[in-house]
Amino acid sequence: MTTPEETARADAFAKQASAMRGPLVAYFRRRVRNASEVEDLVQEVFLRLTVRGTPDTLDHASSYIFQTAASVLTDRHRRRTVRHADDHVMLDPETLGDQDFDPSRILAGKQALNAAAAALMTMPERTRAIFLLKRLDGLRHQAIATQLGISVSAVEKHMVRAIEHLMAHAGDAR
Repeated sequence: MTTPEETARADAFAKQASAMRGPLVAYFRRRVRNASEVEDLVQEVFLRLTVRGTPDTLDHASSYIFQTAASVLTDRHRRRTVRHADDHVMLDPETLGDQDFDPSRILAGKQALNAAAAALMTMPERTRAIFLLKRLDGLRHQAIATQLGISVSAVEKHMVRAIEHLMAHAGDAR
């Protein structure tokens, strides 16, 4: 059970905290690029203040509130760093174009994939192996040459043959 003193102190702190709303908004606006996050950060400060309870002394309540705000910013930065949030790209439907996944489009994709696999199988074995090492495994020409014991020039020639072969078969498939 709370005493009247504790209740009065909690009410006084709540008044000071609500008076700090404007300065908190300004504080976050200066430090956060995304304006839509400002209100969320202010709410996070008030949530933490509510969970922690009223401080023992109200002499430095504004300092306590801004210290909590700084802590909220630090935690936000840590979360964004760990999640690589700044590396994310927003989904833009206009960029993707008209992505229609109807059965005929899926069938056409499967047929194209089967045609490419068939074209790969008609390649000479060494050319196919070099093409797959480059395109699927992502190896550099030098690494492929070292692995197969051939020159880099030979790897380049096999890659040219493989691409020409696939292009010729792509023309036949149409």
